[in-house]
Amino acid sequence: MPKDPSEAEDHLPSGAGRLAARHPEIWRAYAELGERCAEEGPLDAKTRRLVKLALAIGAGSEGAVHSHVRRGLAEGITPEEMDHVMLLTIPLAGLPAAAKAMTWIDDLTKEQTRA
Repeated sequence: MPKDPSEAEDHLPSGAGRLAARHPEIWRAYAELGERCAEEGPLDAKTRRLVKLALAIGAGSEGAVHSHVRRGLAEGITPEEMDHVMLLTIPLAGLPAAAKAMTWIDDLTKEQTRA
């Protein structure tokens, strides 16, 4: 997540980018909170990204799932690892939520070799 609100409009989905541009101090505080939360515990970056993906799936947020898939791919997380996270949500969030999340993950990973 870009800390500089001027970069946000280019790197974020339209709503978040516009919010960052209109309210740069709020955006900076939000970005800082995310960084502090990430640094507070013992989880490594890959685990944090996969947890955030799971939380986005559980929240039913297509935009957040897309964001964490996009960032995960850039960080070297494989589509198979993301699919595993999606499967793990079935007992907790339900099969329909997991199937929906699968389509959102596939939106960004379908160009990679997948069934």
